[in-house]
Amino acid sequence: MANEHEAFPLPDLRFVPVEALVPHEQHDAHRMDALAQKLREEPALKNPPVVSPLGTPGGTGARFVVLDGANRATAAREAGFPHMVVQVVRYEEPHVRLATWYHALADLQPNELQRELMRIPGLTCHTEERIHGRALLARREALACVVSDFAAVITLLGGADLEQRNALLNAVVDIYRHRKFYRVATDSLAAARVRHPDVTATIVFPHFEPDEILELAMSGARLPAGITRHLIRWRALRVNVPIERLADTRQTLDEKNRWLAAWVADRAATRHVRFYEESTVLFDE
Repeated sequence: MANEHEAFPLPDLRFVPVEALVPHEQHDAHRMDALAQKLREEPALKNPPVVSPLGTPGGTGARFVVLDGANRATAAREAGFPHMVVQVVRYEEPHVRLATWYHALADLQPNELQRELMRIPGLTCHTEERIHGRALLARREALACVVSDFAAVITLLGGADLEQRNALLNAVVDIYRHRKFYRVATDSLAAARVRHPDVTATIVFPHFEPDEILELAMSGARLPAGITRHLIRWRALRVNVPIERLADTRQTLDEKNRWLAAWVADRAATRHVRFYEESTVLFDE
């Protein structure tokens, strides 16, 4: 019987320079010192960040946009590691599907939120019927919508280009990013409250396209954390690469990648690699 890894391609795991990793979203600066210290002290990197090449793959000075794992990538830089293990993917379906998270607020009332929103320079707040508000969002005429128990929604408008709209989105999320909120995949308050009964309102964001994410990353701009939702086919989990390999400053990048290729091949040959086609829920993270 053929080995399982012969039927499915193994993930493309590589060591890359930490400085070559370009985030597309904000990292949590308040947690960074603790995350960097935790990374230094852990024996192994369990789940590598997922990245996609920026520009010509493999070329001189190649860079990679971080699709998932911005905090881990930034923590590796803060920890002083020269290299990071990543999973390299093609930023297109069926390899990666880009979806959107919404933010369900828990300790901010809609009227208080609206007052804070109206203080943001360049942002306009309109009250619309739900159907029209959702239509504006679908056409990308609105930056976001606020859904609450009221029949109408608050549509947020402003920004003449991608960079300006992104700056306004960051200002919106800055209102509550240090307060309690949940990432949810629905704009239904009733559905969100099944798991989170304390939800008071939901910020609904538009769908982004991969090219927008790449353009923002290359420009140096950053989306607010927790909006983009990258669904990775054949996501590599529990890789458990020794941290000492990441921190090692004596070995070259080529030497580390030769070791990694041999290590992955050995793991596959000794049946330590499992492929799950079905949706999986893990309880030991």
